[in-house]
Amino acid sequence: MEKQAGRETLASRLGFILLSAGCAIGLGNVWRFPYITGQYGGAAFVLIYLVCLVILGLPIMVMEFAIGRASRQNIGLSLRTLEPPGTKWHVYGPLAIVGNYFLMMFYTTVTGWLFSYFVYSVRGDFVGRDTAGVAEVFSSVLADPVPQILWMIAAVVIGFLVVGRGLQSGVEKISKWMMLCLFAIMLILAIRSIMLPGAHEGLSFYLLPDFSKIAGAGLGEVLFAAMGQSFFTLSLGIGAMSIFGSYIGKKQSLTGESIRIIILDTSVAIMSGLIIFPACFAYGVQPDSGPSLLFVTMPNIFNQMAGGRIWGGLFFVFMSFAALTTLIAVFENITSYWMDVHGWSRKKACIVNACAIIILSVPCVLGFNLWSSFEPFGPGTGVLDFEDFIVSTTLLPLGSLIFLFFCTQKKGWGWNKFLQEADAGEGLKYPAWARFYITWILPCIVLVIFVKGYIDIFSK
Repeated sequence: MEKQAGRETLASRLGFILLSAGCAIGLGNVWRFPYITGQYGGAAFVLIYLVCLVILGLPIMVMEFAIGRASRQNIGLSLRTLEPPGTKWHVYGPLAIVGNYFLMMFYTTVTGWLFSYFVYSVRGDFVGRDTAGVAEVFSSVLADPVPQILWMIAAVVIGFLVVGRGLQSGVEKISKWMMLCLFAIMLILAIRSIMLPGAHEGLSFYLLPDFSKIAGAGLGEVLFAAMGQSFFTLSLGIGAMSIFGSYIGKKQSLTGESIRIIILDTSVAIMSGLIIFPACFAYGVQPDSGPSLLFVTMPNIFNQMAGGRIWGGLFFVFMSFAALTTLIAVFENITSYWMDVHGWSRKKACIVNACAIIILSVPCVLGFNLWSSFEPFGPGTGVLDFEDFIVSTTLLPLGSLIFLFFCTQKKGWGWNKFLQEADAGEGLKYPAWARFYITWILPCIVLVIFVKGYIDIFSK
């Protein structure tokens, strides 16, 4: 990739695609997607979700990349660089960075759980336990803050050690290897799951659409779930994608690159289902068990498999890699903010932010034990729910709205400048014919998602 004066660049196009996909690939794919798919009827939901990715996720992803590449800046400065004189679009820049911190305040804790579950699986801690026994392990994990904090610190330190090595030798190089290992492990697990006796019922549930199941859940509810998942899985709206746009040249058009990234992201989500659903049906486990699918249901399934310790260990390695790729990508975005805006060295930005994120992540851990009386949205909710609300329900759709208006309105960057940047280079061009939809209809859809999210939270 061509050099950019005074700024680090990625070494290859593959690095850009895998890094961006790594940012998108995370708990949204391998945890949230399978259990939401189970709740909303399987294959029919998957089809609706894929449509939402194309009509909602793709246009906004291209916009994030275009803003980053045109400005050559982190989101903290990019809107200021591109906005017309006298406008205030740049106000959202620091708020987007705050969104990255909020995301990490709970993402690091869940990543720590995955690390610990890898160790428990390999050690054989689940062997001989029944369903209640496995659930008790997870309850004990949540009840004791000290091990949780130590695992969370391990996740933060590993992530920042990678970022501290630099963009090319650290973030790009290590993320490439992690992504390749991720796909290899997923392929092995998917083949193993599909070959289980009785797995065909899970494959039918997952791959053969039955739209009567959507009618049972309610079409509107399913649509909103699919739309929300498309935002959550691609991490759109907080500048986590635009940073990688700022590190690349103009040899390739951004629409084609975005499609490749979405295909990789979706492949991981689909393969996660190929691992989980055949195994659930093979062992008579309900596939709609919600968030506990990962930490209670899956260990129970591996318990019943021959060589379950090995398969369970591989599964939680894969989960850890998926979470770490997102951690590394978001840590890079946070680090680049302090380098671009405040002139810090990479080393200083990494050390200070590692300490800050460790401190900021403690409330999420305590929310399951010492601070469990804090129930912001009613019984059964906690600190993690509040932090997730700030990110998923508020900043992701709000930020996406701002990017849409900024790239389509005359008082912003404007459609023509955006289109010119998106189409620079070889490859698929942005659909200029869809201007009316992207300018007027898509913002209305995102606004409805935003309002619906608040109604769902506060009407309980």
